[in-house]
Amino acid sequence: MKWSHPRSAFGAPPRGGTAGGPAKPDPRRLLDADRCIKLVIAASAFVASAALWWPVGAQAATRIKEVASVQGVRANHLVGYGLVVGLDGSGDQSSGAPFTAQSLNALLQQMGVTVPPGVQMQPKNVAAVMVTASLPAFAQPGQQIDVNVSSLGNAKSLRGGTLIATPLKGADGALYAMAQGNLIVGGAGASAAGSKVQINHLAAGRVPQGATVERAVPTPLAQGEYLQLDLGSSDFAMARDVVRAINRAKGEGTAFAVDGRVVRVRAPSHVDHRVAFLADIENLPLELAKPAARIVLNARTGSVVMNDAVTLAACAVAHGSLSVTISSSPVISQPNALAQGQTVQSERADIAISQQAGGLVQMPAGAKLADVVKALNALGATPQDLLAILQAMKSAGALNAEIEVI
Repeated sequence: MKWSHPRSAFGAPPRGGTAGGPAKPDPRRLLDADRCIKLVIAASAFVASAALWWPVGAQAATRIKEVASVQGVRANHLVGYGLVVGLDGSGDQSSGAPFTAQSLNALLQQMGVTVPPGVQMQPKNVAAVMVTASLPAFAQPGQQIDVNVSSLGNAKSLRGGTLIATPLKGADGALYAMAQGNLIVGGAGASAAGSKVQINHLAAGRVPQGATVERAVPTPLAQGEYLQLDLGSSDFAMARDVVRAINRAKGEGTAFAVDGRVVRVRAPSHVDHRVAFLADIENLPLELAKPAARIVLNARTGSVVMNDAVTLAACAVAHGSLSVTISSSPVISQPNALAQGQTVQSERADIAISQQAGGLVQMPAGAKLADVVKALNALGATPQDLLAILQAMKSAGALNAEIEVI
């Protein structure tokens, strides 16, 4: 019997070695491994550097429909007075809301029911309400819109009530819709033995699709050769960008800016073509310029909001809090037992003024919003204190922003 020479996994004897001895490395395999390592290193470096120039997430560009609206294409407000019935004893009280009983009496007379003279009605299941709605643009007769119902008297709750047919009128006094339906109140409450628990608001509700449009409001969309776009804010740069975007897509001379808030556009004469034209220009992307630096201060809530264009020059700020404390304590003067005097009670007031020491804090210049926020946080001031600090910095010329107090 003959024994065969030992073979490798590929069916060939080990190269460069003998049976039982170590095999010598193949130079070609070493070269291929070196190339693979270099390719892996290059790919890793490419992926790592891509994070510096590749966008983290695709951000939707600003469109014309977000910054402008077509003149005449708007909603119209409607209002009406009505009654809500079916309340579980939580309606208006006649002593505090006499108009509720009068309205109910007039409603019953329309239904053919006559209340005897001198009868004082006390309907606890009825509430007088104001009904408001917004008639959208191009709404046609027969379409339904949502309505809001708010209590007008002293009703405790409108939960479970039904709105009786209520005419909704516009600013011109004409009837545009009729509202009726069951209320949806997003709250609950209960009271017993002088205790009361309430969640959310019970004196207002909503009737989805509760009004039927009876009259349409004409719009000037198909009138004239030009359409007018009204910008959301007065900005000359924004008006220029809107004109450029429209002329780039629809041809030079299609749009022109009247001022910093109005842009006129030449539109097709046919209604169908005009609608398609508006659909196209509303979705055109815009490359808006950087807005003006602005800080909005809400003095009632202490809110401070600033945009990305706010910058800060180098300055020094010293801030310290001043507090005044007034406390009063009763003082009783008791006369002797044999004296004819009377016991007298008076009060003694103690007033203390304390002021915390505030060091001078140097604030470096900040060209980015993050630097401005970091510098303001270094002061350790509350939002209420920032209202005065930001105004003082603006007066000193260290704050490059427009301050608006609301």
